[in-house]
Amino acid sequence: MKTTAGNHGEAAKGRGATINLEGRFEKLSREAADDGWFQEPGDEPAKPKTVIAIERAKSIISRNDSPDIGFSQSLNPYRGCGIGCPYCYARPSHAYLGLSPGLDWETRLTAKTNAAELLREELAKPGYRCETIVIGVNTDAYQPIEREYRITRSILEVAVETRHPVGLISKSALIERDIDLIQDLARDRLVSVTITIVTLDHGISRHLEPRSSAPARRLVAMRRLKDAGIPVHVNVAPVIPFLTDSELESILEASAEAGASTASYTLLRLPWEVKDVFKAWLEERFPLKAAHVMSRVHEMRGGRDNDPNFGSRMKGQGLWAELLRQRFAKGCERFGLNQERWEGLNTSLFKAPSRHGQGQLFS
Repeated sequence: MKTTAGNHGEAAKGRGATINLEGRFEKLSREAADDGWFQEPGDEPAKPKTVIAIERAKSIISRNDSPDIGFSQSLNPYRGCGIGCPYCYARPSHAYLGLSPGLDWETRLTAKTNAAELLREELAKPGYRCETIVIGVNTDAYQPIEREYRITRSILEVAVETRHPVGLISKSALIERDIDLIQDLARDRLVSVTITIVTLDHGISRHLEPRSSAPARRLVAMRRLKDAGIPVHVNVAPVIPFLTDSELESILEASAEAGASTASYTLLRLPWEVKDVFKAWLEERFPLKAAHVMSRVHEMRGGRDNDPNFGSRMKGQGLWAELLRQRFAKGCERFGLNQERWEGLNTSLFKAPSRHGQGQLFS
């Protein structure tokens, strides 16, 4: 069962998800129905408000051994993401908290206010091995609430202090605020910045990424990062058949002109509840394309909404997936973009912070 946002399933302004479906672990389900009571004719439905919880996290570094991902350590300053992309593969993680991967994902947020403190403790452990930590994998490190909570900036301050290599992933121009810290890291090859661009069409972007920076603004951010001596990577993700796939070369060209030196792409992924959130959004925003989009997704996903298998889950399979791979490779060659990303960051300068505020006994 699903509960809908707005009136008759219409998306609320500034939100991505059009539904607030139950998580797959819930034993009970509810279905909302609007019978017209307590609402005057012409009244707009109530807009869902953002609720932020403060969490004193117990751990902060996540580790993976996935062959599809070029890094083994990541860090998420927040749970949930206010940007509200209906295609976000991380939405199902909210189900583990008893929250909906739908609207709850973008309105019920958690700020890990002790993230920098925990990171310093992790890095101070005697057995810690320095490897790049990528910030903002499940949730955007520069989502709107970062303006107030500044958790990402506090994490970067620890990275500067310890000379620890980090990767940043975002679709927000707010990253420019931290150019001073990122530039410091870049001087010693300690940072790589990824700007995600799904489309250059603002008409699509305002529905697809309702609380992100406009695509043109992200290109400006790329240029400012590049001018500050910071390496910039563009991630064309996700590529959505019949909706954004025709823009692949245009995005690569615009990004190269803005200063990106490397590039990557991923195909639309629809794991667990994401498929329901995305399909509902598609029917609401682009009803005439919905059937075409899902038909092509099935062709590239072995007849399914989603392919969870390593090796094919990021790029798809079949004729259309191979064509996309070839287009990307030729686009990178044409516009001078390298397809590497995290390789080459410096781990030799890492200096563990002192434990519990005391200096080390031996140097």
